[in-house]
Amino acid sequence: MIQRLLIAALAAALAALPAQAQTVVIVRHGEKVAPSGDPDLSAAGQARAEALAQALAGAKVTMVLATPLKRTQQTAAPTARAAGVTVVALGVEGGDAAHAQRVAAKARTAGPGDTVLIVGHSNTVAAIARALGDRAPVAPTDCEYDKMTVLELGAPATRAIHTRYGAPTEPCAS
Repeated sequence: MIQRLLIAALAAALAALPAQAQTVVIVRHGEKVAPSGDPDLSAAGQARAEALAQALAGAKVTMVLATPLKRTQQTAAPTARAAGVTVVALGVEGGDAAHAQRVAAKARTAGPGDTVLIVGHSNTVAAIARALGDRAPVAPTDCEYDKMTVLELGAPATRAIHTRYGAPTEPCAS
């Protein structure tokens, strides 16, 4: 029930954005099976990836950006498949700040009225949002997978909506 309410809230937020604005949606990858290396998504992460595709079903997704790592690619895949686009892999060379600038520059190449999905990591999503004009980006903790930032570009100033999608994640254990 909560998941349906979150999806409905996101759909309403996306519908409220002006048609001439470019929309950028930034999320962290879904839950993973192992804490290190290049792990696949867990069952919960796969469900989150499907919830993301469902949440963005009404958006005009024309570009999907992710790192080359399996967990971001697997999170992005259902949305890309539904939109009929290919996931564009952007490397993390040069560190988080350089990566954030490359991702932001690529996202800005989308046209007015388009929606860009960016799937990153807990240490990159806030930097990417900041590079796109979010004045108060929200960084997920290492235990949070349900945070989503929706940015409206092309207005006098970037407008940010910080929301959640999919099943709520549990707070980190102290």
